[in-house]
Amino acid sequence: MLVALVVLVVLVVGALPATVAAQSVADSGGTVVVEEGETVDELEAFAGTVVVEGTVTGDLSAVAGDVRIEGEVGGDAEIAAGSVTIEGTVEGDLEAAGGSVTIADGGDVGGDLLVGAASVAIDGTVAGDAGIGAETIQLGDDAEIAGDLRYDGTLEGNTDAVAGEITEDSSIGVDIAPTVPSVASALFALYTLVLNLLLGAALLWLFPRFSGRVASRVATDPVRTGLAGLGLLVGVPILLVATAITVIGIPFAVIGGFAFAFVVWVGIVYGRFAVAAWLLSLVDVTNRWLALVVGMIAGAALTQIPYLGGLLNFVVFLLGLGALGIALYAHRKAARERDREARGEVGAGGPAS
Repeated sequence: MLVALVVLVVLVVGALPATVAAQSVADSGGTVVVEEGETVDELEAFAGTVVVEGTVTGDLSAVAGDVRIEGEVGGDAEIAAGSVTIEGTVEGDLEAAGGSVTIADGGDVGGDLLVGAASVAIDGTVAGDAGIGAETIQLGDDAEIAGDLRYDGTLEGNTDAVAGEITEDSSIGVDIAPTVPSVASALFALYTLVLNLLLGAALLWLFPRFSGRVASRVATDPVRTGLAGLGLLVGVPILLVATAITVIGIPFAVIGGFAFAFVVWVGIVYGRFAVAAWLLSLVDVTNRWLALVVGMIAGAALTQIPYLGGLLNFVVFLLGLGALGIALYAHRKAARERDREARGEVGAGGPAS
């Protein structure tokens, strides 16, 4: 059991987002960084944060929560992110979509600029034409746009920064802004689906009987199982906070917090698997692998439904967490009983005095 658990942790940690250096053409992780002094040919990144401090000699393609270019991109850059900041150089064209896009003082775009965002601030240089769709477009005192500017939104600031013509074009906001964020959302949903499938496959492969008991618990007693899940969801964090109150308990609380976060993830996966297995059993289908795939896809689909989808996924999660907790408790209790029975047999079979 211990060896199997270690294998599971290795499989899952390998799939989780992590901080990595951008050494290859494609990278993903919590943070992807091209370090200062480092050079890569091209970079395709999907991460929480992407930072270019060094040099990307070719093109950059990034989907992230935050993207910062402080070094140099020798080719074109295509970016979808919550915030995009250009403090370095993009020698080619820049296409960006996000919540905010900033070309800071010292930032330089050597080609054309095409942006769709909630807010855009330019205080750097654009050597080509610019097409910007945003609620607010702020041109700073040091901004320079060598070509024409087409825009949709509220244009403010130093309009003398534009060497060419300035034209209001309402089609820009429609054409640019919705496209890349929707792609980013789809990629993130696909990434999460793959991680959940990997974890679910590892659980079913390493612990087939235990996984079966979890699914059975959800099918036979969903009300008590859901209440158990709610109790764990509320009770464990309270216990961790109480542990952290004492100085000596802080390390245990931190470790416990990470462990509980992993248990929550397992609960999400088990909940979706168990509910799918129960629904498939109603039509006499008992394939656990099919149940895993159906459950993960259905759960991902529910996240796209406002309000109701989130509520249904939360209920499914409580079922999974409760079934996991009850199954672990029952497994531990059975192990203790076996230990007591073994000790009793040893005592009875010992040599007579």
